[in-house]
Amino acid sequence: MSEHSNSSVNASATTTLSARFRLPVRVYMEDTDAGGIVYYVNYLKFMERARSEWLRQSGLDQQTLLDEGTQLVVYRLACHYAKPAHLDDALDISVDVTNVGRCRMTFEQQVWRNEELLCSATVEIACLSTERLRPKKWPAALAVLTRIS
Repeated sequence: MSEHSNSSVNASATTTLSARFRLPVRVYMEDTDAGGIVYYVNYLKFMERARSEWLRQSGLDQQTLLDEGTQLVVYRLACHYAKPAHLDDALDISVDVTNVGRCRMTFEQQVWRNEELLCSATVEIACLSTERLRPKKWPAALAVLTRIS
């Protein structure tokens, strides 16, 4: 699998971030419209799945974070759709952390079909307290994952 992006880490964020992550996804009928083309919102679902698996591969998961009083939510999103994916396509969803702040983290994500870029997005995630629904500092387990100091 080739490296598709050349994202750079914001120097003020951290010294080291976790490695790039890729998730293979197959397009099923439920992902498409009547013409067999992936419905636009499903790219965002694929990206969400990839971010969740990025957490899981490091020993964390959304339910554990929720149980500990932390909720990760999409704060801001910018998405560009370049080309359509189709029924039965094998896709590669990338996750690259590009910036980490006290309560927010920015991901650059891309959807590839072989060497063809289909969709790209910048996704900013906020860390919230489940009790107050207010921003909170990253929990220790996530701070270690991204080397937040």
